[in-house]
Amino acid sequence: MTEFIRKRAANAKNDILSGLTVALALVPEAVAFAFVAGVDPLVGLYAAFMIGLITSIFGGRPGMISGATGALAVVMVNLVAEGNAMGAADEQLGLYYLFATVILMGVIQMLAGVFKLGKFVRLIPHPVMMGFVNGLAIVIFLSQLGMFMTTENGKEVWLHGSELWIMIGLVALTMGIMFGLPKLTKKLPEALMAILVVSAIVIFGNLDVATVGSFIRDGGGEGLKGGLPQFQFDIFNKVSFTWQTLKFIGPYALILAAIGLIESLMTLNLIDELTETRGNTNRECLAQGGANIVTGLFGGMGGCAMIGQSIINIKAGGRTRLSGIVAAVALLMFILFASGLIEQVPIAALVGVMFMVVIGTFAWSSFRIARKIPRSDLFVLVLVSGLTVLFDLAVAVIAGVIVSALVFSWENAKRIRARKRFKDDGTKVYEIWGPLFFGSIKAFNEKFDVKNDPETVEIDFVESRVSDHSALEAIFNLVEKYEAEGKSIKLKHLSEDCKILLYKASPKFREVIIEAIDDPRYHLAANPEEFPKPLSEYKF
Repeated sequence: MTEFIRKRAANAKNDILSGLTVALALVPEAVAFAFVAGVDPLVGLYAAFMIGLITSIFGGRPGMISGATGALAVVMVNLVAEGNAMGAADEQLGLYYLFATVILMGVIQMLAGVFKLGKFVRLIPHPVMMGFVNGLAIVIFLSQLGMFMTTENGKEVWLHGSELWIMIGLVALTMGIMFGLPKLTKKLPEALMAILVVSAIVIFGNLDVATVGSFIRDGGGEGLKGGLPQFQFDIFNKVSFTWQTLKFIGPYALILAAIGLIESLMTLNLIDELTETRGNTNRECLAQGGANIVTGLFGGMGGCAMIGQSIINIKAGGRTRLSGIVAAVALLMFILFASGLIEQVPIAALVGVMFMVVIGTFAWSSFRIARKIPRSDLFVLVLVSGLTVLFDLAVAVIAGVIVSALVFSWENAKRIRARKRFKDDGTKVYEIWGPLFFGSIKAFNEKFDVKNDPETVEIDFVESRVSDHSALEAIFNLVEKYEAEGKSIKLKHLSEDCKILLYKASPKFREVIIEAIDDPRYHLAANPEEFPKPLSEYKF
C-alpha cells in the first residue's frame, strides 16, 4: 500500500501545478465555445468542469484533459437555433434541446464503449493522424486570431495602433517565457509562470488590454461568477420525448457522438505517443459517454478531449489522473470564489500559451518527409489537414480513412499474379500470388484461358489469401466456367475459413477442393537415420 501511494505521489507537485495551468487555459476556451454554440458562458464552464472531472477519474487516459470543444460547438449552433425557433423568444427552448441531445450523445458513446468500438481507432493510418494534428493546430491558431479583434461602431475590426502592439508584445513575452524558462529550470511550470508574470505586468502597470472579464462581458455575459451546477428538471418539462423529438435531436446526437469519440480517441493516441504509455480506448468511450450524460442533466453543453489543453498538461509535467482532477476542481473554484482574480488575467497571456500549443502540436516533420513518403500518403495528409480546417474533425478523419483504404485496395489489386506451369501428365497448374479480394478479381479472372486450357487444371493458392465474399464468388464462377467446358478443375492450398465458406456455398466443392495435401513451405530436410519413424509421429 505504501509503495502504491509513493508511486502515485511522486509526480504530485507537477500534476497539481499543471492542473492549475490547464484550469486557467480552460476558462477563455470554454467561454468562447459557449458563445460559438449560442449559449450562456456558464453552460460551457460547467461542461468543462463536469466532463473534465468525470473523465479524469474514470477515463482511459490519465493526463488527458476533456471539456467543451470548438469541434462540437460548431455543430451545436444550428441545433440551438432550430430549437429556439420552436418556442417563444424568451423560452430558450434550444438550450433544453441541447441538453437532451447531449444526454443522447452520451448514451451513444457509452454503447460504443460497451461494444468495444474504441479499438477501431487503430485502423486510422499514420498520414491521417499527422493530418489530424496539423489541421487541429491550424484550427487552434485561427481561433486565437479572433482575440486580435475589437468592436468599433458595431463592427468587428482588427486591433490597430498601440493596442495591437501591446497585444503582440504581451503574447511574445508569454511565448518567450515559455520557451526560455525550461532552459533555466524545469522545476517551474512555464505556462503558469508566463500567465502570472504577464498578468502582474498588466495589473500593476495598469495597462488597458482585453482580459477574461472583458471578454465575457463583450460577448454578452454577465461575468464569470456562478454557483454549483443544478439538476435541470426543466428538460423533462420543456422537451417532450416523442418520436418527433428523437427525429430532430437524433442526427445531431449521432454526429456529436462521432466527433467527440474521434477527437478523444485520436488525442488519446497522441498522448500515448508523447508519454510512451498506452491508454484504454473502450474505457475512454464509456467515461466520455457517462460524462456527457451527467453534464446534459446538470446544464452543460457537452464535450470531449481537448488536444490543446491535453498537450499543455503533458508539457507541464501532468501524468496522472490527479492533474485532470485538479484542473476540473480549480475551474469550479474559479467560478465559485476566484472569479474576480481570473477575470483580470489578460487574454494576451492565454493567447501566447495557445500559440505555443500550436507550435508543439503541429507535426513539423511532415515538411521534412513530404518528398520521402508515397504521394498517396502525402495527399491524405494534406486532405485531412484541409478538411479539418474547412469542415470538422469527423468529416476529415472519415474521408482520410476512406481515401487510404481505396489507395490500399488499388495497390493490392495490382499485386495479384499467376505463375503457369505444366505437370508431366499435361495438367496445367496456376500458382496464384497476392491477395484475392474485390479489388483484384478482374485481374485474377484475366489470368485464365478457360477455352484453350487442357482437360485438367489445378489452381494453387499457396501464396494467396482469399479475403472476402467477392473473392469466393470469383472462385465459384471460375469453377463453373471450367465445368461448363467439360474440363476437370482442382483447387488446393485454400485456407480453412475459405474452404468452410465454399462448402456452405455448394456441396460440389467437396469434389473440387483437394484436402489431403502437404504445404510445401513446411517440409523438413531430415536425415532418415535420425528419424526412422514417419515425421508425423514425432512431436516437435
